[in-house]
Amino acid sequence: MNQPDERAAAEEVATAAQHAGVSAATAESLTGGRIAAALAAASGASTWFKGGVVSYADEVKHEVLGVPHGPVISAAAATAMAAGAARLTGADFAVAVTGVGGPDEQENQPVGTVFVAVHGPQEDRVEPHRLRGEPEEIVGATVLIALDLLHGTVTGT
Repeated sequence: MNQPDERAAAEEVATAAQHAGVSAATAESLTGGRIAAALAAASGASTWFKGGVVSYADEVKHEVLGVPHGPVISAAAATAMAAGAARLTGADFAVAVTGVGGPDEQENQPVGTVFVAVHGPQEDRVEPHRLRGEPEEIVGATVLIALDLLHGTVTGT
């Protein structure tokens, strides 16, 4: 687990969100709420962090977050998850992750396939990743990637 790095990355998001006067939310599958936990523990979270949805089950992705039926390990699903989280919470920005942590492939996607998306008022960003390692390493790397993409989208970098 890379907790010190996660805390530092979450603090960067906190600083950026507070500076910009914006709010953030999460929608997580693969990471099971770890991104939300990192953000909730960051400075001033009560002023900018709206909350998150852990959508481990496909039906939660479809029925709660509005992900269209079809593969849920995809760029389109991650983008829809982020938009759904922003809609549900009223956040300006929302980050979402979906993927295969292992030990087995899912939806014909190999272990380490990850999609990270951020929904924002001006744009949506989505990144595909192929990560390596044990499930815990894949999850930890995904958390850091998601926090970095959220930070970059909030700051416009």
